[in-house]
Parts: sequence; structure tokens; C-alpha cells
Amino acid sequence: MEENHTNEPVTIRPMRIEDLAPVFQLGERLFTLSESPSLYRTWDEFEVIDLYRNDPGSCLVAEWNGRVGGFVLATVIDKRNSPRRYGYLVWFGVAESLRGRGIGRRLFAAFRGIMEEGGVRMLLVDTEARNVEALRFFEKCGFSSPRDHVYLSLQLAED
Repeated sequence: MEENHTNEPVTIRPMRIEDLAPVFQLGERLFTLSESPSLYRTWDEFEVIDLYRNDPGSCLVAEWNGRVGGFVLATVIDKRNSPRRYGYLVWFGVAESLRGRGIGRRLFAAFRGIMEEGGVRMLLVDTEARNVEALRFFEKCGFSSPRDHVYLSLQLAED
């Protein structure tokens, strides 16, 4: 994504079908195996399409200068025999060239509002322990300490 030094407004809006390719391409730049070797979900076109198809109301984009500059891909989890609905923020990204402009904060606020309106009472997100930038961001958004939950991974083979 080219940097634009004009202060073009950013629009946070629901994701549309024509956003699938730009969201996928941005995610390919952000979620690489070399950057996140213990990533347990795979960033691929099926992941993006499935989240959009199954829960389009939980998928948002940040449009800047006519392009997708950020996104939220999420879903709502309804547990059987539980009164709680959970919002699971599966993928969250902002183009590196647009960071520091409050786009991530605005995307998250819009996502949170949608979840609250939908009766969701708990939001879930996970990230790698070494992703300090993401941990700081989510803690600023009100998530509890990442030490409250730990998942472990075991690499079985190299590609």
C-alpha cells in the first residue's frame, strides 16, 4: 500500500464481497509464517472467505484513499447450554504504512459496538506472546492480562 501524506479520511465499514481480495492480499503481507512460526490458524483465501460467509456482520474494513487499509475478521460463538455469547476476533490487521493513525483503535471500537449490540458479553482474542505490539494494543483496548490464558505449541516438522 502506498503511503499518502494527505489526510484522507478513513471510513470503517462492513466488509463487502469485493473486499475479499484486498483483505486477503493485506493479510498475506501481515501474517507470514516467518513472522509467526507458531501460528495455529492458517492465513489463506479459505479462511477469509469462510469467516465472511459465515458471519459477515462481524467483518469490517478500514477504507482509506479508496483502498482497504485494515480489517477485522471475527465471529460470534454461541455455546450450547450457556447464556453467554462470545465474540472471537480471529484476524485483525492494519497496513504497516497506516499504523499510528488510530485506525486500529477505530476498527476495534466499531467491532466492539457490533458485538455489544448483538448481545455478546465476552470478547476473545489471541496472539503470540512475543508480539508485544499486539499485546499492548489489546491491553489498551481493555483485554485482561495475557497471562490469564496460555496455549502451547509443538513444532513437529519443518517444511
